[in-house]
Formats: sequence, C-alpha cells, structure tokens
Amino acid sequence: MTIQIGDRIPEVNIKRINDGIDTIDTVRLFEGKKMVLFSVPGAFTPTCSEKHLPGYVEHFEAFSAKGIDVACMSVNDPFVMKAWAASQNAPAGMIILADGNGDFAKALGLEMDATAYGMGIRSKRFALYAENGEVKKLEVEAPGEFRVSSAEHMLSLL
Repeated sequence: MTIQIGDRIPEVNIKRINDGIDTIDTVRLFEGKKMVLFSVPGAFTPTCSEKHLPGYVEHFEAFSAKGIDVACMSVNDPFVMKAWAASQNAPAGMIILADGNGDFAKALGLEMDATAYGMGIRSKRFALYAENGEVKKLEVEAPGEFRVSSAEHMLSLL
C-alpha cells in the first residue's frame, strides 16, 4: 500500500552518502526534523540530472531558510549516488540516499517496474514533506511527468 498523508515513515536501513558512506535507519533520519525527501528513478538519467536534482540544488537555501532539510534518494548503489551528487554540485548539507535494493521505495509503496527500460525495479518520481517522521505532503508524479515533485512546486506548498 502506498504511504499516505498522516502516515509515519516506515523503518528501513538505507545508505547515506556524506564524507563516506554509512547506514542509517529512516526513523532516525527523519526524527525531530522537517524534511523534504524527493526521489528520482535513476542517477545520471536525463530528467533527473537536467531538472529534478538541479532544481533542489538551486533552491536548497530557500528550504534551509525555512528550517527544512532536503534529501535526495534513488534506487542506485551508494557509489553511483556519491558520484552523481558530486557531478551535480549537490550542496554539502543535502542528504544523499542510496536505496540500492529498493527497500525504502517498496516500504513506501512507491516502487515502479522499469524492467522494460533495462533498469529493474526503481522508485517512482515523488517528493514528500515530513515533520518528525510524519508525512504532511505527498506528491507523486504520473508516469513520464515531472511537475509536482519539483523543488519549485514543493516550496510553493510549504
């Protein structure tokens, strides 16, 4: 079942990229924070690299000014996510998450089957806003679209 507004973030271990790579459980990640989590189908893919992540990089300070952390997730391995974040000049404070096996996407009910494109099971393109682990806003894109999960749209909701 897909996560809904008012639900708690499910507990899953995920890889967080910072100076190195560590494992953090999602409950601890969201605990005591206001956070926008956006997810892309794949690092280094066209829309993700040309629009989605760049929008959050551009507006990172606007989220920070509101006291909101920003996390980017994809079903990619942590080494790919680290390289992608570096290539996109992701700000040091942006949380980069590698959901290598898609466990978090599945727990959220937001996985998608991209095997027809040779990509396996991935995450749908979405953005959510949570306070202390409770989902307050949830925007899931229709297949092939990029609109409601953009940084600009999420800022307009907060």
